[in-house]
Amino acid sequence: MPLKLSLKPGETFVVNGAVVRNGDRRGVLLLENRARVLREKDILRPSEATTQAGRTYFAIMQMYLLGEVDGPAYAQAAEALAGLLAACECEEDREAVLEVSADVASSQLYRALSRCRKMMLADAREPA
Repeated sequence: MPLKLSLKPGETFVVNGAVVRNGDRRGVLLLENRARVLREKDILRPSEATTQAGRTYFAIMQMYLLGEVDGPAYAQAAEALAGLLAACECEEDREAVLEVSADVASSQLYRALSRCRKMMLADAREPA
């Protein structure tokens, strides 16, 4: 089943490491085979990775975009996950980090990104 992307005018996305920008009209793109895709709203820039959850998301995002499941990108993600786990203050947060870690270990990187995004959003809702 193809992946259907409905794109806003000027929306940026990444497909297998290539940065692509939609033209000046709404568009629809159908991907007929497996590809690593991230929409603009899911791309985190290095300067935005200011929390431990953000640094973890960024490291996993790099693995996903590069298509690497081992090597330096994996080592960076593992280090970020260890830091995130150490920063957890409750059992529920630790379980969430362990789920992300399991996804990374089993190369389910998009799922790991989705779980990590939820942790980042929870961090943003917490009062400073």
